Amino acid sequence: METKMVVEKADLTAFEGDSGGYYIWSNAKTPLLSELKLAAGKLLLHPLGFALPHYADSNKIGLVLEGTMTVGLVPPNSPEEKVLLIKKGDAIPLSAGVVSWWFNGGDTDAVIVFLGDSSKALVPGQFAYFFVAGVLGLLAGFQSDFVGKTFGLDEKESEDVVTSQQGALLVKLDQGIKFPEPSSHTKGKLYANFDDVSGKVVVKCGGTISSLTKKNLLVLSEIGLSAKFVKLEGSAMLAPSYVADGSFQICYVGKGSGRIKVVGSEGKPALDSKVEEGDLFIVPQFYALGEIADDCGLEVFSVITSSKPVFGHLAGNTSVWKALDPVVLQATLNVTPESEELFKLKNSEDITIVPPSG
Repeated sequence: METKMVVEKADLTAFEGDSGGYYIWSNAKTPLLSELKLAAGKLLLHPLGFALPHYADSNKIGLVLEGTMTVGLVPPNSPEEKVLLIKKGDAIPLSAGVVSWWFNGGDTDAVIVFLGDSSKALVPGQFAYFFVAGVLGLLAGFQSDFVGKTFGLDEKESEDVVTSQQGALLVKLDQGIKFPEPSSHTKGKLYANFDDVSGKVVVKCGGTISSLTKKNLLVLSEIGLSAKFVKLEGSAMLAPSYVADGSFQICYVGKGSGRIKVVGSEGKPALDSKVEEGDLFIVPQFYALGEIADDCGLEVFSVITSSKPVFGHLAGNTSVWKALDPVVLQATLNVTPESEELFKLKNSEDITIVPPSG
């Protein structure tokens, strides 16, 4: 791949104020975003911070990194609003065109990172947002005379509707405001927590791998994405693997630090880098990824551009090494039968996370 692969933190501030902020990864600093048509952004809501209702031009998945927040969702042409209360560890898929609002009714900051597919975006590599109200809203663009005729309002009424909200992206609401209660039976249908997913891989002293696909969250089939959350204990390693169906991975370091290595078709690292909390990196199609945590551990949230990705493993009893005929393996590695037998024996278990030695 010609483009240099990088590890970057969010480098552009779209908005910042007493209500919170919204931060993005630019194409200038992370050119693979535009080349592979991916995008990323991070929303910070201070207590009483409210993100005005809006829709986006891209499908994405959000992961709550800190705190709790109330979310409202209104699909196109739907008479019903779904209200969710999401917390740290919850992942929420969002379809392009769905109107959403976000409110922090708690006492501490709430943070959510969004990773997704920008192949249909106005500008590949960036999420574009369309606010329904406020100084950047659609109503402001149509102006009061058009709004008045549309809704049957007189001049003063339409002027109030169009101009009263002087906020842009985020506003801070008054203390004591009561937002709607969460709708019933939404968890497991509209969002999920990585701690609760079925099929979770747990390796003693090593860590966990939790995956969200259309199998355990059906709404993902509508947006063509899935998600994975890897939590490595101190000095543990995520064994190298690749996405065999040609999907891309966009990855965010949520906590801790460590080292990542991405290897492509040229037999040398395309990316070999230290990573820490807040970093973003991308794994192109068919490239293999391995991770090693520092002593403090490492947590990585990834979104994959397939609702049911197929992973190929380079270690363990599901790897190519285990399947190859002994003679073929000896010829491939140019080793003795004894070395081949030892190598195959070492790959007799399900190796996904390698605990620290000793």
